[in-house]
Amino acid sequence: MNDKQIEYFRRKLLAWKQDLMSDTRDTVESMKDGTRNIPDVADRASEETDRALELRTRDRQRKLVAKIDAALRRIDEGEFGYCEATGEPISLKRLDARPIATLSLEAQEKHERRERVHRDD
Repeated sequence: MNDKQIEYFRRKLLAWKQDLMSDTRDTVESMKDGTRNIPDVADRASEETDRALELRTRDRQRKLVAKIDAALRRIDEGEFGYCEATGEPISLKRLDARPIATLSLEAQEKHERRERVHRDD
């Protein structure tokens, strides 16, 4: 992968991370503003359900930010774009679709088949 491609992925990862962090700040602000006393039990339950869903979504995004940080570290260390299982380059098409990928498509499919077999036992 050349320097221009590496820079493309760095910028893509940083923009993705910035979007996620912005969403998180918005959620925190809305939760601070949203604490109110709702007299109707059904409305209160609905709001609590919405908040729980929002918090689960933010938790998934927090984990995604950690994966983005790991991909940025791999860029800095010169390891970005190489399969952790085989050491072979990951296709640019796969990296463009999922820049946090650590496995080539073939290695990922093999990993998922193995998981499925062990889960079915």
